[in-house]
Amino acid sequence: MTLAAVCALRDIRFFTVAARKIVNLAGNLRLLSLLLVYMTFIGSMLIANDMALITFLPVGYYALSVSGNEKYSAYIFILQNISANLGGMLTPFGNPQNLYIYTYYGIPTGEFTKIMLPPFILAVAMLTVLCLVLPGEKLVLREKYDFKVPAGRAVFYVILFLISIFSVFRLVPWQAACAAVIVSLLFSDRTALKSVDYPLLLTFAFFFVFSGNMSRIPPVREFVGRMLSHDVLIPSVLSCQFISNVPTALLLSRFTDNYRELLLGVNIGGTGTLISSLASLITFSEFCTLYPDKKKHYLLLFALLNLLFLVVLGGFGIFLTTVVH
Repeated sequence: MTLAAVCALRDIRFFTVAARKIVNLAGNLRLLSLLLVYMTFIGSMLIANDMALITFLPVGYYALSVSGNEKYSAYIFILQNISANLGGMLTPFGNPQNLYIYTYYGIPTGEFTKIMLPPFILAVAMLTVLCLVLPGEKLVLREKYDFKVPAGRAVFYVILFLISIFSVFRLVPWQAACAAVIVSLLFSDRTALKSVDYPLLLTFAFFFVFSGNMSRIPPVREFVGRMLSHDVLIPSVLSCQFISNVPTALLLSRFTDNYRELLLGVNIGGTGTLISSLASLITFSEFCTLYPDKKKHYLLLFALLNLLFLVVLGGFGIFLTTVVH
């Protein structure tokens, strides 16, 4: 639903116009990167990490495109991806795994925030530094642009987008939201429905089916139970690298009552490999669509930056669980 609404907004050049305004506001590349990363960071806290990426990645692309800075696209996309994964760690609804653990264990909101605040602050500091290393060169719009977004259609598509977001928070039944978006776009913009990355959605579904089936295999249950009896943080971080953070939360929660370490592990573990967080697949898919000839460059830079966050935050997590407590 949300992907279709975003595609519709893209078709009327909503993100192009928004990006030009952001470029004018930032003034230079360094501030532009901070704006894009912080917008994604805050967005993930409010509308979840995958929704934040779907919303703000197009803004990032157009902002870099209209100012002639496409060479920094991979770097900015990856920072936006990391900010989406880590920004959502502070709130129960910021990441799907957070919402699941928060509900499954009945964690008090104050305690949840207390657990996640230290790594959240460290993540903000690291992302800020990585933005500040970019050159502070002045941004100049490459060409004049007098296109105006059709106001009526823009408002209509934004409403569809909000309906899809409200369904995530269960304020609107997902069936009604899905029907509203699909029927509306069938009449107003069928191209948007065709532009949705359906293989990506199937990938998500397969991950959840896989994790559910794994938890039912007796040898796997025995191995996981024995492993978590000694430590929860490191196994959860490592598990995320192979089956992603949400399936890891679903699987490991059935074997431990140590929600503190599990919560830290599945959030920190969202950095690392391309499949450690399914939100990372959204970013990679979007980048490959825009720059199909730069996949290797993206994957190498993704691995380096995510390894940095995995090592630093992982070490910090071990410090919090073994030294502080």
